[in-house]
Amino acid sequence: MDNKPSGCHQQIVTIDDVFFSYENKHVIEGLQFTVLERDFVGLMGANGAGKTTLLKMIVGLLRPTRGEIRLFGQPVRQFNDWERIGYVPQKNALNPLFPATVREVVTSGLFGRKKLFRRVSKADRQKADDALYAMRIEDLADRRIGQLSGGQQQRVFLARAMINNPELLILDEPTVGIDAETQEGFFRMIRHMHQHHHITFIMVSHDMEMMKSYLGNQPALKDGGLSFYVKHTHEPENCGETNLTHSIQQLRDSMEVLSSR
Repeated sequence: MDNKPSGCHQQIVTIDDVFFSYENKHVIEGLQFTVLERDFVGLMGANGAGKTTLLKMIVGLLRPTRGEIRLFGQPVRQFNDWERIGYVPQKNALNPLFPATVREVVTSGLFGRKKLFRRVSKADRQKADDALYAMRIEDLADRRIGQLSGGQQQRVFLARAMINNPELLILDEPTVGIDAETQEGFFRMIRHMHQHHHITFIMVSHDMEMMKSYLGNQPALKDGGLSFYVKHTHEPENCGETNLTHSIQQLRDSMEVLSSR
């Protein structure tokens, strides 16, 4: 089954007859799905259904057994504009001895491979400060990333993924280990980003109530153990601010409101 793209909206992710197997176990078989610009795709399914596997194939960490995935019209294996994509994996396999500080990790989200050695500007530092504050980790800025708890590390990688104002944001269980208040503010922020900014989302979450409250109760596609819930926002952006710092401010404001209750 395929969800057919409509109109002239750009295809951001095209999954074309994709299969994936671990050894002899088929995880994904003949999947066809298209994510259009400014879609919000919620991916749900039981453990082992292939959710994380699919996200890893989209970002090039795994290769399909058969079929092809394209990003912005280019096959993943040829795609080089990774700064256009923000990705938060479910778990970050991090060496606890890795010497980078939290601030350095967050700031590194501004640098694609083409900009790896550019000098950090005053504007870059301000973006990092905003992202740190938004995720409520500003007090951890000078700590080594390997010294943090799993929940704290997840906040750091969320800040890193969002700091560069990506066109496609891929989130695999982004709020695992984060307190309920921060989750509420985070979901409010990404809804604002989807409704008012030119960002496409693919998100895995076990919070079915939250996902369905925004995306609806009926999946656009069910394939094997995977269910794809889709909300389209294809109208032109209607927010005067285009920088992600504005959306991060929405989270900052909501956190202050929650804290004052």
